[in-house]
Amino acid sequence: MTMTDPLDMQQYRIERLPKRDKGPVERWLAAAGPFLALAAFVLFAYAVELPFLRGLQPSDVVTASAKQTLEKVGLERFIRNNEYMLAVFAASIILWMTQAIPNYLTSLLLIITLVLTGVLPEKTAYAQLGHPVMWLNIMSFVLASMLVATGLAKRFALWLILRFGKTAPSVFLTFIVINMILSAFISATTAKAAILLPIFMVIAAIYGAEGGAKRNNFGRSIVLQNLLNINLGAGAFVTGSGANLLGAAIIGGAISGSVFFADWMLAMFPFMLVLMLLGYLLAMRIFFPLSPAERLPQIEGGMERLRAEYGRLGRMSANEVKAAVIFVVILALWATDSLHGISPTAVAFVGAIVALLPRYGIVQWNEVDVPWHLMLFSAGAYTLGSGLDATDLPAIAVNAFFNHLGIGTETPFWVLYLSLTALMVYSALLFQSKTMRAMIFIPIAIGVANRFGFPVISLALPVAFMIEHVYVLPFNSKPAALLYETDHYSLGDTFRYGVTMMTIAWLLIIAAGETWFRYLGITPNGVFGLF
Repeated sequence: MTMTDPLDMQQYRIERLPKRDKGPVERWLAAAGPFLALAAFVLFAYAVELPFLRGLQPSDVVTASAKQTLEKVGLERFIRNNEYMLAVFAASIILWMTQAIPNYLTSLLLIITLVLTGVLPEKTAYAQLGHPVMWLNIMSFVLASMLVATGLAKRFALWLILRFGKTAPSVFLTFIVINMILSAFISATTAKAAILLPIFMVIAAIYGAEGGAKRNNFGRSIVLQNLLNINLGAGAFVTGSGANLLGAAIIGGAISGSVFFADWMLAMFPFMLVLMLLGYLLAMRIFFPLSPAERLPQIEGGMERLRAEYGRLGRMSANEVKAAVIFVVILALWATDSLHGISPTAVAFVGAIVALLPRYGIVQWNEVDVPWHLMLFSAGAYTLGSGLDATDLPAIAVNAFFNHLGIGTETPFWVLYLSLTALMVYSALLFQSKTMRAMIFIPIAIGVANRFGFPVISLALPVAFMIEHVYVLPFNSKPAALLYETDHYSLGDTFRYGVTMMTIAWLLIIAAGETWFRYLGITPNGVFGLF
């Protein structure tokens, strides 16, 4: 990145970051993607007859939605729908992973394909754009835009850095606090990355890291730790991302109940905070230890520039005060949802309406940045989930798999727990979408729990808790792709650090299953049974 003034915060805006060219493997995958997807669709839809589908019996169907579909269309058509569903699923995964076409276009293709093949009626397929999680995402972007437009998010982050970031180690610890607090309010990890990127890039420049040929361990550490913490912070709250909310909704549907904000936070806030601190220690001591020179500011007057940037914000405006009040009220209502029963979407709806009110509001609609391409992508993922629910494909496949292996219902709980949580966390190395992972692996966990007679919560919720581990490779998440453009670290840097943290997260979820989750009543033999 060529910079005239490394301390100019404006040059680190997302739209000004250089775009990396695809590597040879990425280009090959993108070119081959459409052909591979078409081949997968034809193979599963028309060329082969899979025994576990062709031998399907009505007694094999588990979900209420699938049973209703079976009664309506008959067994033969139900089996055909499953074959189409598997074909669409395989083709969509290939297109999403190879990035052969834009993600939103893949979503549009799969929606219309599920309609044309008769897997879903038009009303059901198109209605996913109105899914409650979609509305929560839209309202959250309104609220995040309010933070940006008023300057409150920038003021808060700069104040914390100037107040507590006196030394290099304290800078990193301060960003842990910033990420955790912002995660409670902002349900879009990309929005958090956009807010924090200019601030930590300026700090990296102050400590002599300008990317490219001027990489150093301070730059590697501050960018990769923020990438880690943006995602881990999201995992601490059910509202931390749309994928969390989707996972909670899938589980809620399976148990005919709800996974509340307060319950998720109680289970995961301590877990994610411990992971953040471990990430800090490993980065500072093992992966990116700072030399004595890297612990000292390299640009004279650098922190003064940040202080001047903070000073230009002036005194808190009335709109900033109103924005702060709105967010405190929203967080309080989210945290007490198990008491009043108002959904996070409804709470965010009211907050966004207040923020957009003429004369008395804080932000105007033309100041709101809603990434509609991400909304369309999410709608496609939710439609795919509706198709999986209507066909019961995950449960049918799970049962067929265990029957093929000759595994009965006597399998110990912890064998299933270790296997499913490992599958979920390491699947992030291959999948581009948290939403897709939630759509695939949470229903599998529900199917496994039903087959072996364990409470759905005991397996599905720990699997859902692993959604946010998407920080290893650039294609794993939008923030990962965005921060890779800073050119402060190599693929080797992010892979070594990310896989290590991912493995530690899996080991900790195992430990939590035997201790903290048992205490909360998530895993068997719990004490209080909160869920």
